[in-house]
Amino acid sequence: MKRFSDYLQDYCIFLASRSPRRQSLLTQAGIPFEVWLKEEVAEDYPPDLSPSDVAIFLSRLKANVYRNELGPKDILITADTIVVLGSRILGKPVDRTDAIKMLRGLSGKPHEVITGVCLTSLAKESAFIASTIVWFDHLEQSEIEEYIDEFSPYDKAGSYGIQEWIGYMGIHRIEGSYFNVMGLPVQQLYKELQSFTGYKSTRNK
Repeated sequence: MKRFSDYLQDYCIFLASRSPRRQSLLTQAGIPFEVWLKEEVAEDYPPDLSPSDVAIFLSRLKANVYRNELGPKDILITADTIVVLGSRILGKPVDRTDAIKMLRGLSGKPHEVITGVCLTSLAKESAFIASTIVWFDHLEQSEIEEYIDEFSPYDKAGSYGIQEWIGYMGIHRIEGSYFNVMGLPVQQLYKELQSFTGYKSTRNK
């Protein structure tokens, strides 16, 4: 039986993301893909949606830009990651002040990271979420400012990257997928791709 990586050679897999972290995670997972980028989508969503529904809504919104251009063997991957503190959704910071405010809010508290992922082909669509709980230690103001000035986390929901200095120094516990916090739950995506393409794994036989 074909290995899954060989099986995927029959498809053209596209990742619609500018995130170098998502691109790196897909590469390391052995999933062949090309980056396909079009115009940015305004990440607006209805105010009555739950955080999980927001992540799914935004991943589908990104897919809509490409939907009419897909070929019969194309599979498009779109994703959106949000950070949820209490009932409040934290997106990407608009500036340094906003980033500092977000990290002050996350300091000493647990929060939830949710990624919505959408797989889209010419014939169908499948969307799913992954959720991870992250616990930050107390962060000093000087630590927050040093991190922001050194790493400029303005492209990251919640104003931080777990794989960066602040993750090593400030995060003492996570519950769920580490890679989800980076922006793409690759283990779950791998299994969803198998189901989406009809691949029959022999792993549990």
